[in-house]
Amino acid sequence: MAQLRQDYQAIKAAGAEVIAICPEDEAAVKRYWEAERLPFLGIPDPKHEIARMYGQRVRILKLGRLPSLLVVGRDGVVKVTHHGESMSDIPTTEVLLGKLRELPAGTGSATKPNA
Repeated sequence: MAQLRQDYQAIKAAGAEVIAICPEDEAAVKRYWEAERLPFLGIPDPKHEIARMYGQRVRILKLGRLPSLLVVGRDGVVKVTHHGESMSDIPTTEVLLGKLRELPAGTGSATKPNA
C-alpha cells in the first residue's frame, strides 16, 4: 500500500484510479486508511465476494489472499490481470504504467469478471 500511496499521482496522471479490495471489515479498513493517509479508495471485502468474482487466489498456508492487480476499463470490463504467485509477486508501478500505455483508448482485450 505504501508503494501505491507513493505512486498514486503518476497512476492518476496516466488516467487510472486505484481501488484496493481489502479482506478486513469496514472498521478495520477505515482505521488503516486514516492511519496511513491513503489517497485512494479501500473497499472492505471480509466475505471475499469481490476477490472471488475477480479470481483472486488464496493460499491458506501462505498468509491468505495473494496479491492481484486488475485494470478495469471505464466500461467495467477487465483489461489487464495479474494474479501473484507469492506475497511479494506484485507488479511495479513502471509495469502498471506500461500496461496502461499499451491499452488502446476505449478498446483492448477484455474479459468479464467471473460471476
